[in-house]
Amino acid sequence: MGARAPDRDDPVLAVLAATARAALVRQIEASGAFADDPVWREAFAEVPRHLFVPYYYIGVVGGYERCWGESPDPQARERWLNGAYADVPLATRVRDGELVSSSSQPSLMATMLVELRVADGDRVLEIGTGSGYNAALLAHRLGDDDLVTTVDLEPEITESARQHLAAAGYHPVVVTGDGARGVPERAPFDRIIATCTLPSVPRAWLAQCRPGARILTPMATGLLALTVRDAGHAEGRFLHTPAYFVPLRGEHRAEPETVSLGGVPRSARDHELFRFLLALTRGSRDPQETYAMWEREGAPTRERYGVTLTGDHEWAWLDDPEGPYTWPLPG
Repeated sequence: MGARAPDRDDPVLAVLAATARAALVRQIEASGAFADDPVWREAFAEVPRHLFVPYYYIGVVGGYERCWGESPDPQARERWLNGAYADVPLATRVRDGELVSSSSQPSLMATMLVELRVADGDRVLEIGTGSGYNAALLAHRLGDDDLVTTVDLEPEITESARQHLAAAGYHPVVVTGDGARGVPERAPFDRIIATCTLPSVPRAWLAQCRPGARILTPMATGLLALTVRDAGHAEGRFLHTPAYFVPLRGEHRAEPETVSLGGVPRSARDHELFRFLLALTRGSRDPQETYAMWEREGAPTRERYGVTLTGDHEWAWLDDPEGPYTWPLPG
Protein backbone atom coordinates (compact mmCIF):
# COMPACT_ATOMS: atom_id res chain seq x y z
CA MET A 1 0.00 0.00 0.00
CA GLY A 2 1.01 3.62 -0.41
CA ALA A 3 2.33 5.79 2.37
CA ARG A 4 2.33 9.44 3.26
CA ALA A 5 5.10 11.51 1.71
CA PRO A 6 8.12 10.84 3.99
CA ASP A 7 9.51 14.36 3.61
CA ARG A 8 6.34 16.30 4.49
CA ASP A 9 7.34 16.53 8.14
CA ASP A 10 11.08 16.52 7.56
CA PRO A 11 12.46 19.74 6.01
CA VAL A 12 15.95 18.26 5.91
CA LEU A 13 14.76 15.38 3.73
CA ALA A 14 12.85 17.85 1.53
CA VAL A 15 16.05 19.77 0.83
CA LEU A 16 18.01 16.57 0.25
CA ALA A 17 15.32 15.36 -2.16
CA ALA A 18 15.49 18.54 -4.24
CA THR A 19 19.29 18.34 -4.39
CA ALA A 20 19.28 14.64 -5.28
CA ARG A 21 16.64 15.15 -7.97
CA ALA A 22 18.64 17.94 -9.58
CA ALA A 23 21.73 15.72 -9.59
CA LEU A 24 19.76 12.90 -11.24
CA VAL A 25 18.48 15.24 -13.94
CA ARG A 26 22.04 16.40 -14.68
CA GLN A 27 23.15 12.77 -14.92
CA ILE A 28 20.35 11.89 -17.34
CA GLU A 29 21.08 14.99 -19.38
CA ALA A 30 24.76 14.07 -19.58
CA SER A 31 23.76 10.66 -20.99
CA GLY A 32 22.14 12.42 -23.94
CA ALA A 33 18.68 10.99 -23.24
CA PHE A 34 16.98 14.41 -23.44
CA ALA A 35 18.74 15.53 -26.61
CA ASP A 36 15.89 14.85 -29.08
CA ASP A 37 13.13 16.30 -26.87
CA PRO A 38 14.48 18.57 -24.10
CA VAL A 39 10.97 19.23 -22.75
CA TRP A 40 11.28 15.97 -20.80
CA ARG A 41 14.03 17.53 -18.69
CA GLU A 42 11.44 19.68 -16.93
CA ALA A 43 9.25 16.66 -16.18
CA PHE A 44 12.11 14.78 -14.51
CA ALA A 45 13.13 17.94 -12.66
CA GLU A 46 9.63 18.49 -11.27
CA VAL A 47 8.20 15.01 -10.56
CA PRO A 48 9.53 13.72 -7.19
CA ARG A 49 10.55 10.09 -7.69
CA HIS A 50 10.90 9.43 -3.95
CA LEU A 51 7.14 9.85 -3.46
CA PHE A 52 6.61 6.85 -5.74
CA VAL A 53 9.02 4.56 -3.89
CA PRO A 54 8.21 4.96 -0.17
CA TYR A 55 10.06 1.69 0.16
CA TYR A 56 12.07 -0.51 -2.18
CA TYR A 57 14.23 -3.61 -1.98
CA ILE A 58 17.92 -4.08 -2.59
CA GLY A 59 19.46 -7.45 -3.28
CA VAL A 60 21.50 -9.01 -0.50
CA VAL A 61 22.93 -12.46 0.02
CA GLY A 62 19.97 -14.82 0.34
CA GLY A 63 17.25 -12.40 -0.78
CA TYR A 64 16.21 -8.76 -0.46
CA GLU A 65 16.52 -6.03 2.16
CA ARG A 66 13.90 -3.29 2.42
CA CYS A 67 14.82 0.40 2.36
CA TRP A 68 12.07 2.44 3.97
CA GLY A 69 11.39 6.16 3.88
CA GLU A 70 9.79 6.14 7.33
CA SER A 71 12.54 4.27 9.13
CA PRO A 72 13.09 5.60 12.67
CA ASP A 73 16.80 5.81 11.86
CA PRO A 74 17.65 9.19 10.21
CA GLN A 75 20.66 7.70 8.44
CA ALA A 76 18.49 4.90 7.02
CA ARG A 77 16.00 7.49 5.72
CA GLU A 78 18.81 9.40 4.05
CA ARG A 79 20.12 6.21 2.43
CA TRP A 80 16.60 5.47 1.20
CA LEU A 81 16.32 8.96 -0.31
CA ASN A 82 19.70 8.82 -2.04
CA GLY A 83 18.80 5.42 -3.43
CA ALA A 84 15.48 6.76 -4.73
CA TYR A 85 17.39 9.23 -6.90
CA ALA A 86 20.10 6.88 -8.09
CA ASP A 87 20.00 6.14 -11.81
CA VAL A 88 19.15 2.49 -11.23
CA PRO A 89 15.99 0.35 -11.33
CA LEU A 90 14.36 -0.19 -7.93
CA ALA A 91 12.55 -3.36 -6.91
CA THR A 92 9.27 -2.15 -5.43
CA ARG A 93 7.34 -5.39 -4.98
CA VAL A 94 8.71 -8.87 -4.27
CA ARG A 95 6.58 -11.97 -3.76
CA ASP A 96 7.99 -15.33 -2.63
CA GLY A 97 11.46 -14.18 -3.64
CA GLU A 98 10.32 -13.21 -7.17
CA LEU A 99 10.40 -9.65 -8.47
CA VAL A 100 6.83 -8.63 -9.31
CA SER A 101 7.14 -4.89 -9.94
CA SER A 102 9.88 -2.29 -10.16
CA SER A 103 10.59 1.35 -10.89
CA SER A 104 12.69 1.46 -14.05
CA GLN A 105 16.10 3.09 -14.38
CA PRO A 106 15.37 6.82 -14.85
CA SER A 107 17.76 7.32 -17.78
CA LEU A 108 16.12 4.39 -19.60
CA MET A 109 12.70 5.85 -18.81
CA ALA A 110 13.86 9.15 -20.31
CA THR A 111 15.09 7.39 -23.44
CA MET A 112 11.77 5.58 -23.83
CA LEU A 113 9.65 8.67 -23.24
CA VAL A 114 11.66 10.66 -25.78
CA GLU A 115 11.39 7.81 -28.30
CA LEU A 116 7.61 7.68 -27.73
CA ARG A 117 7.51 11.05 -29.54
CA VAL A 118 4.62 12.44 -27.55
CA ALA A 119 2.98 15.61 -28.86
CA ASP A 120 0.66 18.02 -27.09
CA GLY A 121 -2.87 16.64 -26.93
CA ASP A 122 -1.85 12.99 -27.46
CA ARG A 123 -3.81 10.32 -25.61
CA VAL A 124 -1.34 7.86 -24.08
CA LEU A 125 -1.84 4.34 -22.70
CA GLU A 126 0.80 2.91 -20.38
CA ILE A 127 0.94 -0.87 -19.96
CA GLY A 128 2.38 -1.70 -16.52
CA THR A 129 1.65 0.94 -13.90
CA GLY A 130 4.40 0.00 -11.47
CA SER A 131 4.98 2.74 -8.91
CA GLY A 132 3.08 5.33 -10.96
CA TYR A 133 6.20 7.43 -11.59
CA ASN A 134 6.14 7.01 -15.37
CA ALA A 135 2.45 7.94 -15.52
CA ALA A 136 3.22 11.07 -13.50
CA LEU A 137 5.97 12.06 -15.94
CA LEU A 138 3.53 11.63 -18.83
CA ALA A 139 0.81 13.62 -17.05
CA HIS A 140 3.29 16.41 -16.31
CA ARG A 141 4.50 16.51 -19.91
CA LEU A 142 0.99 16.58 -21.38
CA GLY A 143 -0.40 18.92 -18.77
CA ASP A 144 -3.72 17.04 -18.68
CA ASP A 145 -4.31 14.06 -16.41
CA ASP A 146 -7.19 12.81 -18.56
CA LEU A 147 -4.86 12.24 -21.53
CA VAL A 148 -2.97 9.52 -19.61
CA THR A 149 -4.29 6.03 -18.86
CA THR A 150 -2.22 3.40 -17.06
CA VAL A 151 -3.18 -0.24 -16.50
CA ASP A 152 -1.80 -3.04 -14.31
CA LEU A 153 -3.08 -6.49 -13.43
CA GLU A 154 -2.44 -6.31 -9.68
CA PRO A 155 -5.00 -4.38 -7.57
CA GLU A 156 -2.36 -3.77 -4.89
CA ILE A 157 -0.09 -2.15 -7.46
CA THR A 158 -2.78 0.09 -8.94
CA GLU A 159 -4.05 1.18 -5.52
CA SER A 160 -0.53 2.04 -4.36
CA ALA A 161 0.11 3.92 -7.60
CA ARG A 162 -3.06 5.98 -7.14
CA GLN A 163 -1.87 7.00 -3.69
CA HIS A 164 1.62 7.85 -4.92
CA LEU A 165 0.22 9.87 -7.82
CA ALA A 166 -2.18 11.77 -5.57
CA ALA A 167 0.65 12.56 -3.13
CA ALA A 168 2.61 14.06 -6.02
CA GLY A 169 -0.40 15.98 -7.33
CA TYR A 170 -1.25 13.91 -10.42
CA HIS A 171 -4.50 12.10 -11.24
CA PRO A 172 -4.25 10.10 -14.49
CA VAL A 173 -6.75 7.29 -15.03
CA VAL A 174 -5.47 4.15 -13.27
CA VAL A 175 -7.12 0.89 -14.38
CA THR A 176 -6.83 -2.58 -12.88
CA GLY A 177 -6.83 -5.12 -15.69
CA ASP A 178 -4.85 -7.27 -18.12
CA GLY A 179 -2.53 -4.98 -20.04
CA ALA A 180 -2.54 -7.33 -23.04
CA ARG A 181 -6.20 -6.38 -23.56
CA GLY A 182 -5.49 -2.67 -23.41
CA VAL A 183 -8.19 -0.35 -22.10
CA PRO A 184 -10.82 -0.19 -24.87
CA GLU A 185 -13.15 2.10 -22.95
CA ARG A 186 -10.44 4.80 -22.99
CA ALA A 187 -9.47 4.38 -26.67
CA PRO A 188 -8.47 5.58 -29.18
CA PHE A 189 -4.84 6.23 -28.25
CA ASP A 190 -2.11 8.12 -30.08
CA ARG A 191 0.69 6.44 -28.14
CA ILE A 192 1.10 3.18 -26.23
CA ILE A 193 4.12 2.55 -24.02
CA ALA A 194 4.77 -0.70 -22.16
CA THR A 195 7.02 -1.02 -19.12
CA CYS A 196 7.01 -4.83 -19.13
CA THR A 197 8.38 -7.25 -21.69
CA LEU A 198 6.19 -9.31 -24.03
CA PRO A 199 6.87 -12.18 -26.45
CA SER A 200 4.70 -10.51 -29.13
CA VAL A 201 2.49 -7.46 -29.64
CA PRO A 202 -1.17 -7.94 -28.60
CA ARG A 203 -3.61 -7.25 -31.44
CA ALA A 204 -5.90 -5.45 -29.00
CA TRP A 205 -3.38 -2.61 -28.83
CA LEU A 206 -3.55 -1.97 -32.57
CA ALA A 207 -7.35 -1.95 -32.50
CA GLN A 208 -7.25 0.76 -29.83
CA CYS A 209 -4.84 3.02 -31.73
CA ARG A 210 -5.50 5.84 -34.15
CA PRO A 211 -3.86 5.47 -37.58
CA GLY A 212 -0.29 6.73 -37.32
CA ALA A 213 -0.05 5.90 -33.62
CA ARG A 214 3.27 4.84 -32.14
CA ILE A 215 3.77 1.83 -29.87
CA LEU A 216 6.94 1.43 -27.82
CA THR A 217 7.35 -1.88 -26.03
CA PRO A 218 10.15 -3.99 -24.56
CA MET A 219 10.70 -7.29 -26.35
CA ALA A 220 13.56 -9.77 -26.19
CA THR A 221 15.91 -7.48 -24.19
CA GLY A 222 15.28 -4.67 -26.66
CA LEU A 223 12.84 -1.83 -27.33
CA LEU A 224 10.52 -2.14 -30.31
CA ALA A 225 9.02 1.02 -31.87
CA LEU A 226 6.01 0.33 -34.10
CA THR A 227 3.98 2.63 -36.32
CA VAL A 228 0.32 1.61 -36.56
CA ARG A 229 -1.30 1.85 -39.99
CA ASP A 230 -4.69 0.54 -38.93
CA ALA A 231 -6.28 -2.05 -36.61
CA GLY A 232 -4.63 -4.92 -38.48
CA HIS A 233 -1.29 -3.51 -39.60
CA ALA A 234 1.81 -2.19 -37.85
CA GLU A 235 5.54 -2.28 -38.47
CA GLY A 236 8.72 -1.00 -36.93
CA ARG A 237 12.28 -1.60 -35.84
CA PHE A 238 14.14 -2.05 -32.58
CA LEU A 239 16.05 0.80 -31.01
CA HIS A 240 19.76 0.34 -30.31
CA THR A 241 19.12 0.44 -26.55
CA PRO A 242 19.23 -2.78 -24.50
CA ALA A 243 16.33 -3.08 -22.06
CA TYR A 244 15.44 -5.64 -19.39
CA PHE A 245 11.96 -5.56 -17.87
CA VAL A 246 9.69 -7.68 -15.71
CA PRO A 247 7.46 -9.88 -17.96
CA LEU A 248 3.84 -8.94 -18.52
CA ARG A 249 1.53 -10.80 -16.17
CA GLY A 250 -1.79 -12.09 -17.46
CA GLU A 251 -3.15 -14.21 -20.30
CA HIS A 252 -0.58 -12.98 -22.82
CA ARG A 253 2.38 -14.08 -20.76
CA ALA A 254 4.36 -16.94 -22.27
CA GLU A 255 6.79 -18.97 -20.20
CA PRO A 256 10.24 -19.12 -21.81
CA GLU A 257 11.15 -22.43 -23.35
CA THR A 258 14.36 -24.21 -22.49
CA VAL A 259 16.61 -24.48 -25.53
CA SER A 260 19.77 -26.44 -26.14
CA LEU A 261 22.79 -24.35 -27.05
CA GLY A 262 24.97 -27.29 -27.95
CA GLY A 263 27.22 -26.38 -30.86
CA VAL A 264 27.00 -22.64 -30.15
CA PRO A 265 30.43 -21.26 -29.13
CA ARG A 266 30.66 -19.83 -25.63
CA SER A 267 31.81 -16.50 -27.07
CA ALA A 268 28.42 -16.20 -28.79
CA ARG A 269 26.45 -17.42 -25.79
CA ASP A 270 27.98 -14.65 -23.70
CA HIS A 271 27.54 -11.96 -26.38
CA GLU A 272 24.78 -9.52 -25.48
CA LEU A 273 23.60 -9.13 -29.07
CA PHE A 274 23.39 -12.87 -29.64
CA ARG A 275 21.40 -13.28 -26.44
CA PHE A 276 18.98 -10.64 -27.74
CA LEU A 277 18.58 -12.55 -31.00
CA LEU A 278 18.20 -15.84 -29.15
CA ALA A 279 15.35 -14.35 -27.11
CA LEU A 280 13.73 -12.93 -30.26
CA THR A 281 13.86 -16.28 -32.08
CA ARG A 282 13.03 -18.51 -29.13
CA GLY A 283 10.61 -21.25 -30.14
CA SER A 284 10.80 -20.29 -33.84
CA ARG A 285 14.36 -21.06 -34.93
CA ASP A 286 16.90 -23.65 -33.97
CA PRO A 287 19.65 -22.00 -31.86
CA GLN A 288 22.37 -23.43 -34.08
CA GLU A 289 20.68 -21.99 -37.19
CA THR A 290 20.27 -18.72 -35.35
CA TYR A 291 23.97 -18.65 -34.54
CA ALA A 292 24.90 -19.40 -38.15
CA MET A 293 22.77 -16.45 -39.31
CA TRP A 294 24.17 -14.18 -36.61
CA GLU A 295 27.78 -15.01 -37.53
CA ARG A 296 27.14 -14.79 -41.28
CA GLU A 297 25.58 -11.33 -40.91
CA GLY A 298 28.37 -9.99 -38.73
CA ALA A 299 26.70 -9.89 -35.29
CA PRO A 300 23.88 -7.51 -36.30
CA THR A 301 22.96 -4.67 -33.99
CA ARG A 302 19.41 -4.33 -32.68
CA GLU A 303 18.46 -1.60 -35.17
CA ARG A 304 18.66 -4.12 -38.03
CA TYR A 305 15.79 -6.15 -36.58
CA GLY A 306 12.11 -5.35 -36.85
CA VAL A 307 8.58 -6.70 -36.43
CA THR A 308 5.59 -6.66 -38.78
CA LEU A 309 1.93 -7.34 -37.99
CA THR A 310 -0.40 -7.94 -40.92
CA GLY A 311 -3.79 -9.62 -40.65
CA ASP A 312 -3.36 -12.71 -38.47
CA HIS A 313 0.39 -12.86 -38.91
CA GLU A 314 3.14 -11.39 -36.76
CA TRP A 315 6.78 -11.95 -37.57
CA ALA A 316 10.25 -10.66 -36.78
CA TRP A 317 12.91 -10.05 -39.37
CA LEU A 318 16.47 -8.98 -40.05
CA ASP A 319 16.92 -5.99 -42.40
CA ASP A 320 13.80 -6.59 -44.53
CA PRO A 321 10.30 -7.81 -43.56
CA GLU A 322 10.17 -9.68 -46.87
CA GLY A 323 13.81 -10.74 -46.87
CA PRO A 324 15.44 -14.14 -46.35
CA TYR A 325 15.61 -13.88 -42.56
CA THR A 326 12.12 -13.92 -41.06
CA TRP A 327 10.46 -15.95 -38.32
CA PRO A 328 7.02 -15.99 -36.66
CA LEU A 329 6.39 -14.58 -33.20
CA PRO A 330 4.10 -16.40 -30.76
CA GLY A 331 0.43 -15.46 -31.21
